[in-house]
Amino acid sequence: MIYFKLTTIVLPLCAGPFVQAQSNSTIGIEAVVAHFLQSGLVPALLPTFAPTALLTVSYKGLGNISPGQAVTRDQVLNLPSLSVTPANSSVILGGKYTMIMADAGPPGTDESHGQRRHWLVNGATISGTNVSMAGATAVTQYLPPNPPVGSGPHRYAILLFAQPADFLAPPSLSKPNTGGGIFIVEDYVRSSKLGPLVAATYFTSQQGIATLSVPPTSAVASETLSGWNKAVATKTAGATTEKTNTGLVATGNSLALFLAPILGFLAL
Repeated sequence: MIYFKLTTIVLPLCAGPFVQAQSNSTIGIEAVVAHFLQSGLVPALLPTFAPTALLTVSYKGLGNISPGQAVTRDQVLNLPSLSVTPANSSVILGGKYTMIMADAGPPGTDESHGQRRHWLVNGATISGTNVSMAGATAVTQYLPPNPPVGSGPHRYAILLFAQPADFLAPPSLSKPNTGGGIFIVEDYVRSSKLGPLVAATYFTSQQGIATLSVPPTSAVASETLSGWNKAVATKTAGATTEKTNTGLVATGNSLALFLAPILGFLAL
């Protein structure tokens, strides 16, 4: 009687590691930068803009707002919640921050005349990913948008700046519960020695139909963002690699079943 000895065959498959897709926050930051440029907020309101984190602003009943999203006044009446996501693991969010919300007017506004202050908080901190106002100084409490009727879509920028140890608020904007007023964001940042802009976003709001000519702004197409294209390319490459690996495993298993009896016979 002939006995066949079955031998397990292991076929090593050489497959390179999957290339990780860029994080959503990186793509989101790139989109925010594009929005600020195309809306004219850069360089009119901010001379430069290189955020290192993604700012998420969420209103109750509305949810997270997208950069440049058009909202009604009623949708943003109440204080929003803020959270930040670092662009990558090298970005450390700690210390104190100053949060500013300012009305930069409709596109084409001469920002040298100043912006209306709608929210100003010094000494904010970040807990996890949430921006905390606990223990901070709310110089100007949150004031919802109230653009003049017929003035077109006003751009409301929400900016989060690093607040260094030598930060010194101007005397007129150092005490809590100071009402909203006109100030120049760039001058405030420079005179108070604020650190770099960490994250920002904006939305638009208007009342009635614009009676003034407002310069058009172009939409941001996701396919024009380099991060988006890289993510799509990586996803496609990953799908192809997975399909190839699956095929190799199936071929290897079939080959193992075919060779097992033969090799078992030879082993006798």
